[in-house]
Amino acid sequence: MIEIKDVVKRYGAGESCVEVLKGVSFNIEDGRFAVILGASGSGKSTLLNVASGLDKPDGGSVIYDGENISLYDDKQLTQFRKNKVGFIFQQYYLLPHLSVEQNVKLGADLAKNEDYKSIITAVGLGDKLRKRPSSLSGGEQQRVAIARALAKKPQVLFLDEPTGALDEQTGRQALDYICGLQKELGFTMIMVTHNRNIAEMADIVVCMNSGRISEIYQNQTVKSAYEIGW
Repeated sequence: MIEIKDVVKRYGAGESCVEVLKGVSFNIEDGRFAVILGASGSGKSTLLNVASGLDKPDGGSVIYDGENISLYDDKQLTQFRKNKVGFIFQQYYLLPHLSVEQNVKLGADLAKNEDYKSIITAVGLGDKLRKRPSSLSGGEQQRVAIARALAKKPQVLFLDEPTGALDEQTGRQALDYICGLQKELGFTMIMVTHNRNIAEMADIVVCMNSGRISEIYQNQTVKSAYEIGW
């Protein structure tokens, strides 16, 4: 279980200090799909960064299976992210000098996963193994980033607006594949989005507004990527 307890996050100091997260608390059970929903500036991406160990809270706790990672030093956090967490961002963060296969293999190597080529094929890039990012479209680059994160076989997968650069058809395909693999392998998934349609795919929805949680609810009926609006 992931437990977020009274998390506070500030940026700046003195009169320029801005409190982005203002005492946020919620729990996510293992194997569940949670969406953090909110408008731009609501604090949802900051919450994702703190929950995933990319950033430390200024107050409160982030607890994984009873272990408070808020107390970890930088070295421990790096090891935690390496062993437990996968990331898919709206920005691709691909290594430009490596091919599609090599970029995905970086994630696979962390999990000693030798079956990573099947993931590349599943996201529709099986014919582009040798291509470099500069020769790919934005949507294709995002699919490489998706494959790299999934090839790592994470215990928890964090996604920040993962379909922002994708057209409708490719976006639906990507979400369908990610959610299918999540159900098959049972990892926990936390996605940040402003898209209420995508929130209909989640087990639990955490609504953010001005650094606070305004509502938490569970979907009684979880929709597939091909059932939601776009």
